Amino acid sequence: MSAFNDLINGTTPVLVDFTATWCGPCKMMSPILDEVAGELGESVKIIKVDVDKNPQAAQHYQVQGVPTLILFKEGKTVWRQSGVVPKGQLISSIQQFNK
Repeated sequence: MSAFNDLINGTTPVLVDFTATWCGPCKMMSPILDEVAGELGESVKIIKVDVDKNPQAAQHYQVQGVPTLILFKEGKTVWRQSGVVPKGQLISSIQQFNK
């Protein structure tokens, strides 16, 4: 968990995708996240956290369902959404906090 904390405490926004291998909507998010990463490049870090392999992280951030996306900036949660998020909405949400 300390490497995770180091990552989210940086100045670069970090989008964490709380996901699970058995989750259908999570599989739909994967290509969207790939496209967002391709468009935004180094301006955001995107990481996936498997809730089955990291239950303590999911519990700590009170993730009730997957997918849940949480955007961190300097260690603080600045945006959060559950479910499949369209690419355009995701990009505008990230850019809003990347100033």
